[in-house]
Amino acid sequence: MIKSMTGFGRSEVVTDERKITIELKSVNHRYLDLSIKMPKKLSFLEGSIRNLMKTYIQRGKVDVYITYEDYTINNGTLKYNKELAAEYIACLKQIQQDFDLDYDIKVSTLSRYPDILTMEEQSVDEEELWSILEPPVREACEKFVQTRTQEGHNLEKDLLEKLDGLDKKVTRIEERSPEVVNAYRTKLEAKVSELLEDTQIDDNRIAAEVILFSDKICNDEETVRLHSHVKNMKKMLTTETEGIGRKLDFMAQEMNREANTILSKSSDMEISDIAIDLKTEIEKIREQIQNIE
Repeated sequence: MIKSMTGFGRSEVVTDERKITIELKSVNHRYLDLSIKMPKKLSFLEGSIRNLMKTYIQRGKVDVYITYEDYTINNGTLKYNKELAAEYIACLKQIQQDFDLDYDIKVSTLSRYPDILTMEEQSVDEEELWSILEPPVREACEKFVQTRTQEGHNLEKDLLEKLDGLDKKVTRIEERSPEVVNAYRTKLEAKVSELLEDTQIDDNRIAAEVILFSDKICNDEETVRLHSHVKNMKKMLTTETEGIGRKLDFMAQEMNREANTILSKSSDMEISDIAIDLKTEIEKIREQIQNIE
């Protein structure tokens, strides 16, 4: 089944030690564009996250949001910068002497100065952290694919209906074309008879003119190719599952080219109207195809 390029997936894991939330949102894009926003402490895992997601996603602009909260009490260490504190004190003493001020520095005041006390995170076990993060990332990807598949089902249904309608219009052009030639012959014979009055009409000359006209407006090649494109597109929609968006878009371009040729050859108002309808429907199909992965 085909997949849409719009999708959403979310996974959350909450334990006594941590809370992890993964969210994926996507829109249409020509290629795969992964934008990952996550805490700095997880940045070393970005490559693993990307590689995992690429096994689930082929195309689309995907925004990934990862939050990680660690509740363990030993996830950081408080550090005291003695050298910096000594510099602060020396500077404060100098200010006191220069301006004859009271020296009233307290420990509580000094501890609030920048970088006197800092919290340093303890080193983490990369393999252990990835083993914790991978399951929710995979779950979010699986839910993401589910929403894309469901939307893809709706797209497939809509496209198949549009293709059926397109095929009927092509068939109507095939049915109408011989009528146009016959009408031209009748009109030509009537005009020649009017001009020549009682003079005998040269049937061979009439036949030759009709053949020339028929060749000029002939759209057999275009209608055959359109039927073929419709058939192949329907087959792809119902049998192929991965990365068919580009192929379908190319086929839609070819279909539009055939419709343009039919329109340019047409001298009949009904065929021209049908050809315009063909172009309109093909454009609608192309718009839908843009949503397919």
